[in-house]
Amino acid sequence: MPLALAQLQDIGDRITDRLRPWSRSAEFWVRAADIYTSYKVCQLRAGFVKDEEEREAMWEQQHELGAQKMYSLCSELGGLFLKAAQILGKPDLAPMAWVKRLVTLCDKAPATPIDVVRDVVEKQFGKSFDDIFECFDVEPVGSASIAQVHRARLKLSKTDVAVKVQHPGAEKLMMVDIRNMQAFALFLQKYDINFDLYSATKEMEKQICYEFDFVREAKAMERIREFLRVTNKKKPPVIVPRVIPEMVSREVLVMEFIEGTPIMNLGNEMAKRGIDPGGKIATMAKQKILTDLTLAYGQMILKDGFFHADPHPGNILICKNTEVALLDYGQVKAMPEDLRLAYANLVIAMADDDFLRTKESFREIGIETWSIADNELEELFQLSLRMFDTRLPPGVTAMSPFAEDSSLNKVGVQSFPEELFSVLRTIQLLRGLTVGMGLRFSCAQQWKPIAEEALLKSGRLKAARSRRPRRSFVRRLFSSDNENQGT
Repeated sequence: MPLALAQLQDIGDRITDRLRPWSRSAEFWVRAADIYTSYKVCQLRAGFVKDEEEREAMWEQQHELGAQKMYSLCSELGGLFLKAAQILGKPDLAPMAWVKRLVTLCDKAPATPIDVVRDVVEKQFGKSFDDIFECFDVEPVGSASIAQVHRARLKLSKTDVAVKVQHPGAEKLMMVDIRNMQAFALFLQKYDINFDLYSATKEMEKQICYEFDFVREAKAMERIREFLRVTNKKKPPVIVPRVIPEMVSREVLVMEFIEGTPIMNLGNEMAKRGIDPGGKIATMAKQKILTDLTLAYGQMILKDGFFHADPHPGNILICKNTEVALLDYGQVKAMPEDLRLAYANLVIAMADDDFLRTKESFREIGIETWSIADNELEELFQLSLRMFDTRLPPGVTAMSPFAEDSSLNKVGVQSFPEELFSVLRTIQLLRGLTVGMGLRFSCAQQWKPIAEEALLKSGRLKAARSRRPRRSFVRRLFSSDNENQGT
């Protein structure tokens, strides 16, 4: 009888596993349709209201309702939707009501039980768990959609390490989620948003497949670590964790443990130490942090074309002396040479407020647009800033590419190269950090010398053209009277 029950249980588990993708898809579409239709109804109702304050109140109420529904979708379905929460939970991409709700979902994925973690580690390394580790924290330091990280100490070397372990079964569910998201993206770009969202989801699919290969991640981490070390002869602008040799498999990655404060908690940490988070000392520290982080990205993207593509706050630690540590190399991107150089040209165009060069760069990059604007060049330039620079106009704290006043309403993007979405996402995340720190900062202006060097090295820029007088580096980047801030 027990054997028969076990067989029935096994059959039941198999049926459940086969039905789970279908039930998950159905749940997504029901919830997505609910959120979408509630916004369309609000849009219809708002069209009949003449009073501006009343319309704003209607939309605020709708955003609160939509935020709660989106939070429930992301937190209860988990998987890929936790990544969606990381992307949407930023003031320049979503209403503030959404930001406040979704930002709490960073690293909040359900943890895999410790006995399962032990089994995964032992299976991947072919050794007893207790033979590998002297001690191992049962509670993970963080748990995200693909994996969770535990702090441990190696038995032989007595080294403190971070152990990254995949959630079993996560890859299959994520592939189901991405197919549903692609179908929804096709619907949105056809009826509501003048942007090639489908290509974005195709690039996301590619990156997610890479994230489940920790051997690839370890190689990427070591490549970027060595590149930054060689490029910056004195000291790299960010700390990259060191991979522990012979302790890497497809599902488990062991690396040095970095002590630091998550960048989201920086203000609280400053207050604990008696530093006014809004004072001069704190502002200088934030400027240094942002300058170092952005410099590292400029070097990775424009000099090497191979970069860390996931700078959300959960992956950034602030260590002693305001040093920045960049974690999690599951999402990295290798840009083709021609695209890297075309993007370098766009960076210079944005830094110089060169409208015509911006249009030429778009064409060279492969961004195809249509326009209904009389001032097409200006609107195209404004769109480039919204997508590819961190600067904000005076008094503005959020500037979304999809806002009502966005240039996307006058200049539609009908085709966008998949290879560039990782850059777009990186810029948007860097802008979110800029806004969160209360700073005004242009990555295009910081990157201009790096872009000029890249084009000069390729023979596409004459030496005389690449040399222009500049103000003090940090002053120019953060100056409140910067002539470019008002564009």
